[in-house]
Amino acid sequence: MMIYGLQTCATCQKARKALEANGITVTFRDVRADPLSEAELSELIAEFGDRLVDQKSNDYRALNNWLKNSEAEAQIAAQPKVMARPVIRDGDTFFLGWDQTVQDALLGD
Repeated sequence: MMIYGLQTCATCQKARKALEANGITVTFRDVRADPLSEAELSELIAEFGDRLVDQKSNDYRALNNWLKNSEAEAQIAAQPKVMARPVIRDGDTFFLGWDQTVQDALLGD
């Protein structure tokens, strides 16, 4: 299982710990240190669309007007921290966030 997020993101850390505590092998990828390729970003945009950008974040609000009016790919490529997280890949299935629905799907609780 792959988690895309930020090393400093508390929600990413919670997801990783919970999955590992349930015996799931997790690979973590910090999208700031190891940015997504165009193909990876396109795949995530196809799955989540504009929901992939966290428009409530301070980082999003700090984007200039041109970027705010650009496509999600351009926003994330310019500022990886605006990506909503965590993005969890389980085989060919993707999950966005770490809410109860995602936890139930991945942990079976």
